[in-house]
Parts: sequence; structure tokens; C-alpha cells
Amino acid sequence: MKFNPEKYRIPDERMKPFIDADEIWEYINNAKPTKERVREIIAKSLDKNRLNLEEVATLVNTTDPELVEEILQGARTLKERIYGNRIVLFAPLYIGNKCTNNCQYCGFRASNKDAIRMTLSDEEIVQEVEALEDNGQKRLILVYGEHPEYSAEYIAHTVRLVYGIKKNNGEIRRVNINAAPLDIEGFRKVKEAGIGTYQIFQETYHPEAYTWYHPSGKKKDFEWRLTSLDRAQEAGLDDVGIGALFGLYDWRFEVLGLVRHTNHLEACYNVGPHTISFPRIKSASGLNITDKYFVSDSDFVKLVAILRLAVPYTGMILTAREPADIRRQVIQFGVSQIDGGTKLELGSYHASKNEHQDLNKEQFEINDNRSLGEIIDELIDHNYIPSFCTACYRLGRTGEHFMEFSVPGFIKRYCTPNALLTLTEYLVDYANPEVQQKGYKLIEKTLGELDGHQNTLEIRRRIERIKAGERDLYF
Repeated sequence: MKFNPEKYRIPDERMKPFIDADEIWEYINNAKPTKERVREIIAKSLDKNRLNLEEVATLVNTTDPELVEEILQGARTLKERIYGNRIVLFAPLYIGNKCTNNCQYCGFRASNKDAIRMTLSDEEIVQEVEALEDNGQKRLILVYGEHPEYSAEYIAHTVRLVYGIKKNNGEIRRVNINAAPLDIEGFRKVKEAGIGTYQIFQETYHPEAYTWYHPSGKKKDFEWRLTSLDRAQEAGLDDVGIGALFGLYDWRFEVLGLVRHTNHLEACYNVGPHTISFPRIKSASGLNITDKYFVSDSDFVKLVAILRLAVPYTGMILTAREPADIRRQVIQFGVSQIDGGTKLELGSYHASKNEHQDLNKEQFEINDNRSLGEIIDELIDHNYIPSFCTACYRLGRTGEHFMEFSVPGFIKRYCTPNALLTLTEYLVDYANPEVQQKGYKLIEKTLGELDGHQNTLEIRRRIERIKAGERDLYF
């Protein structure tokens, strides 16, 4: 491991709150971004060390265009060193939008009488998953409102149901979860169902701001939510994802809040978050907030780069909330996962082409409604390897997202070869002839770059086995 948890004003103790808003603001208010200091911090990150709050505060305070460009270049370089040119793909599947909370930014909130409520039946879940498999998806994140119907038992049931759905060569190999906080026993139950990552976003790490946006419902309890992933860890579920909803409070504070949360998990459980998400506020049915803290495109690009530098080993997720042009720009600065072919209306994967969005049926508006095939086509054009790999999780290499930065050659030994194999599956089963041709050309180029680092002959053998009909081969 290459992190050393810092000690902050509130000691990091298991299942106890750790955010001190005044302390975070002191770091922001006192950080001085001189050229020498900014460059020193970038160099520390490029040596694959996580940054502390003072260092992150220095970067968020940096406004000199020359230094901002150096931050962006540092993030781009770090991404290439740690993650190579792979981009992992997934799709969200909304299971139910009933909710007892009253979050002012969410179309699902209890007071929104225009929202059309539903929970997918088992039969409808099968239809949705088969439609996703028909497009080549292998990784899903299941999303639920916070409601008594969506208990740990129910979540576990839907996970097992999804894993059991196979259509032709299609199958879902990893199911992640975005749902309400659970107690320890609840987390144990969903872990036993074989889930991947359990995501819980704090939304805003500022306690006072949190109360503005969450006036009622169980989610009103800031500390219950803040310590939720501690309970997941206590249950043995060490694959967790954190996030903040940018636009609720000052973006600089939220960036430091995410890093403070990372430190807490490292200090208490010796493992940081598997993923960090950074969605921006988008239109929603009955949206009830001001634009005071909305984040500009330039600040958004900057904060993504800073997060990449701050936590080198953690996956970063960029969603279809953002329009295609922003995704093209931001992806180079540290993003490792994106969704593709996204639809948010419940039941819409098998019944709609997403040509029109009804916000009364959605949590928020998406701004990149391209198909999975269109996104894969563009990724290949930009020399990214679209990946559906799930090998590490199923081989017990949990926690090895750390190894991606601490063990030399991990990317070339495992991640890139596995990405090539899942790309081959996609090309054979789902791609049109033009994308197939471009995809195979990218595979050949990448194999040439792997010579001397990996047994490329064995990779080629497995590629040919896939072309001959075998599936799910991995290292």
C-alpha cells in the first residue's frame, strides 16, 4: 500500500462521524498555490501517493492558467500510467422509484406528486436485462429509491434474479448497487447475493447544507448516511463507492469532503473506496434548488483532474448526466468507467429508443442518450479499449484496484489482456462490420504494445477461441 492515513481534528474511528466543516474550510482558506508547491504536489501524485487535505486544497485554489494546465496534464499522465487506455462500460437499471425521502434535487422525492411511481416486477426485470444483454452489456448497477419495499432481502433477490438471466451469448457478470444505507445485517445479506460495489453518495459533505436539501425522510440523518459504508465494511463488504452531487454546495469543499471520506476508510479499514463519482445537478421533475453552487464546465474538468491526482488508485465514474462533448473532454483526465446506452425511465430498455425523456418517470435528465454501440465506436476511434472485464472480482482479487498502482506491470499482465478479450466478445456478438474492423485493428495495435510484457501468443489463442464460440475467458 502507498497511502498513510492522515490524522485530522476528529479522530477516525469505526462507525463514528468524521467531517469537521470548519477544518475543511480552514484548509481551503489557508492554502497558497505557488508554482513550486503546485508542482511538488503533482509530482507526489505521479509517484502514486494519495494527497492530503492541505495538498488538495492547494490544487482547488489554483487559478493560474499555466498551473491549471499542469494539473490537467498531470491527471492525464497519471491515468495513462495506472489505467492505460481502458474504459470500463456499464449501464444503470432502475428497479423502483418509490421513496420516502424529500430530497429537493430529486425527481423521486416523496412530495413530488407528478412522479409516476412503479417497481419492476420480476418479469419486467427479466425483459429489461434481456434487452441490455441484446446490446452487449455485461455490467449493471441496480438503482432503488429509499422505501420499505426495497429491503436488503428484496435487493438480494433482484441481484440473484439478474445474475440468472442468460440470453444467447449474453449474461450479466457484475451487479453493482446504488441504494439506501443499510444496517450491518442488511449489508451482509446483499453481500451474500454476490454484489460488486455498493454505492452510497453523501450528496454534500457540508452538514448544514445537507439539512437544506433533506428536510424529511430517513435520509435527513446526515450521520447515518455518512457512516453507512463503515457498516458495509463491518459486514465484510469492502468494495464500496462514494460520491458527491456537485451543485449543492461549494465544489471545492465537496472535493475535500471526498478525500476526507477516503482517509477515513483507509484509517479504519485499511481500504479506500473502489470508486468515486462526481455527478453534477441536472434537470429533474420539480427541481427545487437555486443555481448558486452550480459548477461550470471549466471547474468540472478541473475538479475531475484534481480527484484523479488526489486518489490515484480509485476508479472514477463519469455518467450520462453529462453531454457527449463534456464526456469526450473529461474522460482523458482520469475517468475509468462510463455508462453507455443509458435509459432512466423504469422499464424503458426493452420498450423505448429514448428519443424522448419524461422527467416524471426519471430521477433526473440524462444528456448523453447515445446507444452503447455508438459510444463503443467513438471510444475505439479515440484509441480507448472498451472493457467489460469482471475477472478480478470473480477470481478473488478484491482490493487489487490498489495493486494497479503498487505492483509494476499489473495493467499489462491482467487488465489490458482481459479488456481485449471482452472487446473481442463484443465485436463478435454485437458489433457491425465497420466497428468490427476498427476494433480488431485496435486489438492488433495493443498486442504489439504488449510484446515483451505479456504472453501475447496466449492472448491471441484466447481471442481465436472466442471467435470460435467460447465465452468468458480471462486471466
